[in-house]
Amino acid sequence: MIETTAIQVVDETKATPKAPLWATLTGTFFYAGRMKPGPGTWGSVAALLLWRLFGGMIPTQFQTPAIIGAVIVVTAIGIPAATLVAREAGKEDPSHVVIDEVVGQLISLIAAPLHWQSLLAGLILFRLFDITKPFPIRRLENLPGGTGIMLDDVGAGLYALAIMQALLHYGILR
Repeated sequence: MIETTAIQVVDETKATPKAPLWATLTGTFFYAGRMKPGPGTWGSVAALLLWRLFGGMIPTQFQTPAIIGAVIVVTAIGIPAATLVAREAGKEDPSHVVIDEVVGQLISLIAAPLHWQSLLAGLILFRLFDITKPFPIRRLENLPGGTGIMLDDVGAGLYALAIMQALLHYGILR
């Protein structure tokens, strides 16, 4: 009697699902996350520049509600996008996913004037907290999928926002 053994060939290109275009564009913030070095910083700078451009078109009294609205929308869309792009990459938090930096950067700029000093301070503070991840921000990374990817940067943005508001309140920034 002759035994035959079946050989199973696995196509690794089909092992992980490809993220839809909307998720890739959102997760990488229109490919800002593909820029090197420091894709997170590029994502933050892109968010800052877009807010400076579009925020300047909004009357001053509506800028704070507008940026808060943008934070809510970016978070709501960013969580599923980050989940899909991370799943495609096969990593928990791939560096090219920068929609989290976008939302954190926007949070740091809530109620801040659109002057270069405030924008620069917001960028530096957010990146500082995003990179160092002081307690309890690092714990937020443990949440599943895009939720963990996004919420640690929301936390860093809130820390930066608190410092920004103190700097503005005490007249250190204008």
